[in-house]
Amino acid sequence: MNYLVIPDKFKGSLTAKEVIQSITNGLERADKSPSIDTVIASDGGDGFLDAVATNIVAEEVIVETLDPLGTKIFASYLFKEETKTAYVELAKASGLELLKEKDRCAKSTSTYGTGILIKNAIKKGATKIYVGLGGSATNDAGMGIAAALGYSFLDEDGIVLNPIGDNLSKVFKIERNATASILNRIQFFAVNDVDNPLFGPNGAAYVYAKQKGACTEDIAKLDNALEYFNSVIKHSLVVDNSLLPGAGAAGGTAYGLKTFFNAEFISGVNFLLELAQVSTIFKNKKIDYVITGEGKIDSQTSNGKLVKGIVDLSKQFNVPVVAVCGKLDANKAELQKMGLKNAIEIYDKKKSVDYSMRNAAKLVENIMYQFFKKKTSIMFKIKLM
Repeated sequence: MNYLVIPDKFKGSLTAKEVIQSITNGLERADKSPSIDTVIASDGGDGFLDAVATNIVAEEVIVETLDPLGTKIFASYLFKEETKTAYVELAKASGLELLKEKDRCAKSTSTYGTGILIKNAIKKGATKIYVGLGGSATNDAGMGIAAALGYSFLDEDGIVLNPIGDNLSKVFKIERNATASILNRIQFFAVNDVDNPLFGPNGAAYVYAKQKGACTEDIAKLDNALEYFNSVIKHSLVVDNSLLPGAGAAGGTAYGLKTFFNAEFISGVNFLLELAQVSTIFKNKKIDYVITGEGKIDSQTSNGKLVKGIVDLSKQFNVPVVAVCGKLDANKAELQKMGLKNAIEIYDKKKSVDYSMRNAAKLVENIMYQFFKKKTSIMFKIKLM
């Protein structure tokens, strides 16, 4: 049988490449002669650069920058000289995975380090910049990136504020450095696949800040701060992007990119599937199964995640999709809404989540073997009839 394998990472456990290897191992055990095409993909979050790097030839540029709490680190972006295009993954400098769990604090983190990467890319000659959003440790509405690129945020006393989430509610005036005019010649693209607004019950703080170390009280304060910050923006810049679908991505970074740099919002899934020419694979080869997956499949998976994008594309070619995940927290109706007929979790309720994460590679391989052993046996019998 012909298989197309396009999974996302299993966050905190396996990279997309490692998931692909485990699925491939399982298929090769179950099917004596499998034909397997694999694609490294991403929804614009963690793994964005890996997905881009597998599909285009670009230089990896390593830069000294800052992590979400302002500690010096080295991070990279990709630069394609021929097209003057840079690809920046926000999680590389401003990601949640850069911080120990005890250090995560959405009030104190900033996207400033990502701004340093973007600034370096502009100095290198980039005129197009794609920023992959997702996996952020921040809730600063992109204020950090803006500060790194020539904006200043002042309080009532005219003191320049540190661009962190906790200071959104203290912004009184916004200034732009004269040298920042070069930004008018740069095309920015915010690559993400969530549709959350900036603030409110479905906004950046209420939906995502908890996993970034915010308590219930913090979340309410951050949400109010985002709404206040938008009011300052409306007064100072006479724009309001707060309700744009996706504005709340990466703690409001998408909102900041749109507001300060007029970034275009594009779908991460569609962008990377097009880059990988996945439609061409479907057209040139009869695919029997598409296999995708991610660490957790739940009700949010249908909101623009990679799995949903794979399902939607596969429907166009009438190919069934099998999804493997670490944890399955979606009911039958939610799976049907996503278009998934088969979703398999590796989590065993008799064992700890930690066990599943530590042994994910082997568990994915085994569950793929078990599932497709039955499928290939049925196919073999049909051929004999």
